[in-house]
Amino acid sequence: MRRKYTLALLACLGLSTLPALADDSTEALARTCNNCHGVNGVSAGGAMPSLGGQSEAYLKHIMLEWKSGERAAASMNRLIKGYSDEQIAGLAKYFAAKPWTPNTQKASADVMARGKDVTDKCETCHGATGGQPDDETIPRLNGQSAMFMHLELDKYRDEAFLMTHKKMIKSARKMEEGDVGIAAKYYGNQSK
Repeated sequence: MRRKYTLALLACLGLSTLPALADDSTEALARTCNNCHGVNGVSAGGAMPSLGGQSEAYLKHIMLEWKSGERAAASMNRLIKGYSDEQIAGLAKYFAAKPWTPNTQKASADVMARGKDVTDKCETCHGATGGQPDDETIPRLNGQSAMFMHLELDKYRDEAFLMTHKKMIKSARKMEEGDVGIAAKYYGNQSK
């Protein structure tokens, strides 16, 4: 009888460690993301975006688009193909739980004044400063790398580059060439 209880207890203890093992596995995968996107998904700038604090729905959605080939990327669509949908969901949840840490970049007063005008149509989805997306599938822009945002806008503007968000494609293609950099610097300068 005692042996039966001991076996039952060991079985329960073993099962209770499964979620911990899954968490450890997700954290190990996240560390590989940190190589490019920074510790806890907070990028130091350049061409790499910050992930930490973006919404879980946005992160999961974009990774699944890369995995399926619906959306093109320089390297992410090749990297993410090896991940299961469960791993992608785990990574999205992991990085969404991190705090959003804007990496504000300096911009001149002229850029900020012009940026306010250039981004007036962007406000409907991203909010006035890029930090108040109107739904969970829209990314935060405030304090995101200006270089990254400029490159993303260029992708949306390029008819040959496979991007999926129809409203964003339409909006980006209406922008004047010189306004792309202004918008990127404007949002990169925002702390909230």
